[in-house]
Amino acid sequence: MISKCPECGGKNLKKDSARGEIVCKDCGYVIEENTVQEGPEWRAFDSEQRNSRMHTGAPLKYMSPNRGLVTEIDQYNRDSRGGKIDSSQQAQLYRMRKWHKRASISNSIERNLSIALTELSRVATHLNLPENVKESSALLYRKCVERGLIRGRQIESVVSAVIYAVCRQYSIPRTLDEISKIAEIPKKEIGRTYRLITQELELKVPLTNPRFYISRFVSALKLSGDTQAKANDILDQALKKGLISGRGPMGVAAATVYIASVMTNERRTQKEVADIAGVTEVTIRNRYRELKKSLGLKISI
Repeated sequence: MISKCPECGGKNLKKDSARGEIVCKDCGYVIEENTVQEGPEWRAFDSEQRNSRMHTGAPLKYMSPNRGLVTEIDQYNRDSRGGKIDSSQQAQLYRMRKWHKRASISNSIERNLSIALTELSRVATHLNLPENVKESSALLYRKCVERGLIRGRQIESVVSAVIYAVCRQYSIPRTLDEISKIAEIPKKEIGRTYRLITQELELKVPLTNPRFYISRFVSALKLSGDTQAKANDILDQALKKGLISGRGPMGVAAATVYIASVMTNERRTQKEVADIAGVTEVTIRNRYRELKKSLGLKISI
């Protein structure tokens, strides 16, 4: 990209799209001519015109087994003018649809993708994950297939591990317990597959920050914004002193929310917090004692 005029050194440049030139407005020197127009050659004034004049198709979708690159025979049984097709042609179209569907899944990999992506969509929908996370999960699963990491493993366990890895990458607070419950796969199995995927594909997965869970716990316990701010403040102090190293993020987040609720007079019991966080009361008690002693918190329970 040209940033200044080679003749006078000025930076006051103008691009003339009609002539395909880049001109210096200070000295009039034509810096470049016959430039390529990268935009469309047509104009559109609304979304309907834009859709009708576009020459490209829909983007690739990794959530679709064929990535969206397929011709489909619709179910409406009508011709190009909207008229109903007669019964003899309807029977022919039915056979065409059936064989087209069979031909689209011709080998074991395509069958595997068809099953896996359906399961991925189900789990991701139950976890309320956005579309970009679903697409990233589908792309990561395809990489696992290419590297042969699915051999001898349950499709559901690989799908669950992939979703957990992508959630970690996008800093979305979803735990192994949540994914295990929805996918109906043991947590240990998902964890084992997750470690294999991260090692084989050399994924750079950031450490889980307890801060991601605080807002969830505060909302579930119906606590105020002051309590959430207090919990974040306690967590900041703990992070500065390195108190959470080697501690589970869920337990630390639960303990900070519990302490904050007591300090803001919105007291919740350890059992209530433990049930929401999916940890034991013993874990909260241990983290609470550590934080209270190390940070010098004055709390009366």
